[in-house]
Amino acid sequence: MRLANKVAMVTGAKGGLGSFVTEALLSAGATVVGVSRSIKASDFAHAAFHAHAAELGSLDAARQAVSSIVAAQGRLDAVVHLVGGFEMGGYVEDTSGEAFAKMMELNLYSALRLFQAALPGMRAQGSGRLVAIGSRAALEPGANTSAYNVSKAALVSLVRTIAEETKTAGISANVVLPGTMDTAANRAAMPGADFARWVQPGQVAALIVHLLSDEAAQVTGAAIPIYGGS
Repeated sequence: MRLANKVAMVTGAKGGLGSFVTEALLSAGATVVGVSRSIKASDFAHAAFHAHAAELGSLDAARQAVSSIVAAQGRLDAVVHLVGGFEMGGYVEDTSGEAFAKMMELNLYSALRLFQAALPGMRAQGSGRLVAIGSRAALEPGANTSAYNVSKAALVSLVRTIAEETKTAGISANVVLPGTMDTAANRAAMPGADFARWVQPGQVAALIVHLLSDEAAQVTGAAIPIYGGS
């Protein structure tokens, strides 16, 4: 029960990765508040799971969600941000500003708003854990996905900046960089791929449990690759 008495907010809690992360946190003893537009308490049959249906498209909405969680649970110890998006494109010179704006919104600004909302309370209580899901593309960008690559690289910079600003505040901030994950959506999109070489979501979830635990209190500002057999 490495996360006993910890309250964790998980965005995208019932997604392809989110389901694994939520179950892992619950198994580790955490109280988990899953946040998405359509999440329900019945999505996870566990007494320590709580659903908070919300749209986090503005800073005010993110602050309201955090405040509601703290009011209901008494505290907020961790934020795990799993929401993001992917879109193919052409060459950099052929990629529209709209495509860049979309990827920045999904992969950077959604995290920025959430962390801005959570950080004041964590500073006040003198502890907290922030974890975001990035991508291998943040460090090893591929061709024809420039908007996605740039947005994930910016997320890494954001998390590392937060880590630098909170290193004496009892707060850690880290970003996990998985390669292609073995999810139902990815299998459907790439049916001819070698699934055995893909990253298992359970491995990512286990890493996140560690990052939220007391054993990883001094791990901050890390961009952690998890590439599987690729």
